[in-house]
Amino acid sequence: MFLITGGAGFIGSNVVAALEERGHAPSVVCDRLRAGDKWRNIAKRELCDVVTPASLFDFLAEHGQRITAVIHMGAVSATTETDADLTLDTNFRLSTRLWMWCAEHGVRFLYASSAATYGDGSRGFFDDTSAEALAALRPMNVYGWTKHLFDRWVMRRVAEGAPCPPQWVGLKFFNVYGPNEYHKGPQASVVSHVFPTASAGRTFRLFKSHNPAYPDGGQLRDFVWVGDCVDVVLWLLDNEGVSGVFNCGTGKARSFADLAGTVYRALGREPAIAYKPTPKAIREKYQYFTEARLDRLRAAGYRRPFTSLEDGVTTYVQGYLAGPDPYR
Repeated sequence: MFLITGGAGFIGSNVVAALEERGHAPSVVCDRLRAGDKWRNIAKRELCDVVTPASLFDFLAEHGQRITAVIHMGAVSATTETDADLTLDTNFRLSTRLWMWCAEHGVRFLYASSAATYGDGSRGFFDDTSAEALAALRPMNVYGWTKHLFDRWVMRRVAEGAPCPPQWVGLKFFNVYGPNEYHKGPQASVVSHVFPTASAGRTFRLFKSHNPAYPDGGQLRDFVWVGDCVDVVLWLLDNEGVSGVFNCGTGKARSFADLAGTVYRALGREPAIAYKPTPKAIREKYQYFTEARLDRLRAAGYRRPFTSLEDGVTTYVQGYLAGPDPYR
């Protein structure tokens, strides 16, 4: 039985769906549903249980012997979150407790790290986990810092020979898009924001560039289809001998103009894009380029190609956003 923290969230709920499609026994989801429609992300799933983070370790004390792997996707994931204490408790302290539990009980542990750990990208996007390389990174927000703090904690324990789970993997997710992200609001992908404007035939306004090296709309991101992220997780579950921290992106940066234009074309419309100034509050820390280096993931044995921007966005728009049921 698999335990997926953040299992009602974006990537987590897609992992839950994929495990069910594979025919695995019903999973256990750990998450907070609160008000709103987040519950719809798991409404189609047959689940063993849904537990809150507050009751997670009580659940493990009673049922832990049935858990074969913990897939830890739960986090305070908003890059704009300012409550550092809450973010630290959720993203770091809960993660360390889960790691220790998995190490003690011989349970595999896969967790979500983030490309936000790379900060402004000036030191590159190499998933080098040496102490020196990790110490050189400077995340630009509390979310990225807490994810980075846990990566460093993990690698320190590994280097010291401390007890570890039998398989441990951190995935540095880049700009993921796809179904079941709707509860994220402003933090959802640009695809989901462009869609209603494009479907109404109106003009969508992207941020202007304030960097002379990039044209308006030419800011670059590694946009990755959520199905590819899930495939990496499933491959890791099939390959218990692989441990480490790996980038999870396409390895190919694309522009926001490309992304927005693909949404319009998926709807059979010509792109209508204008530009607005980037808010001053984020202008100085705005990233103009991200691109995952996949050397280590490929060297570990992962061979599947990643979905192109055009194919991924078209699948998302036509198969989910424009369909009768946008949930996976």
